[in-house]
Amino acid sequence: QGALAESGGGSAQAGGSLKLSCVASGHINDCMGWFRRVEGKEREGVASIDGDGTTTYAEFVKGRFTISKDSANNTLYLEMNNLKPEDTAMYYCVAGTVYESNPLDPQLWSFWGQGTQVTVSS
Repeated sequence: QGALAESGGGSAQAGGSLKLSCVASGHINDCMGWFRRVEGKEREGVASIDGDGTTTYAEFVKGRFTISKDSANNTLYLEMNNLKPEDTAMYYCVAGTVYESNPLDPQLWSFWGQGTQVTVSS
């Protein structure tokens, strides 16, 4: 039992930066991540971080996005740099117990936030 609350979404220009935050409350497992859903398409994994600090990134965000966690406050962040129009999507914070070699599968995660919209203009 728990809840996730995302914030930080909004509009940005191509090449710009944006930082998303996710505050976890209640009982949340130590693994967290970010997924996104482009309008008209299925959800896709963006990045994850496990309880040991191991991070995983989707190929399309490597070198541009950085996931981090403030363990003391159980807050997750996603720093997005060099944004592209194709990054436009609803971004979801997730949590669970996931130690798979490829954790960017939505079926693996137990808790989901309601999402925060990111729109990148050219």
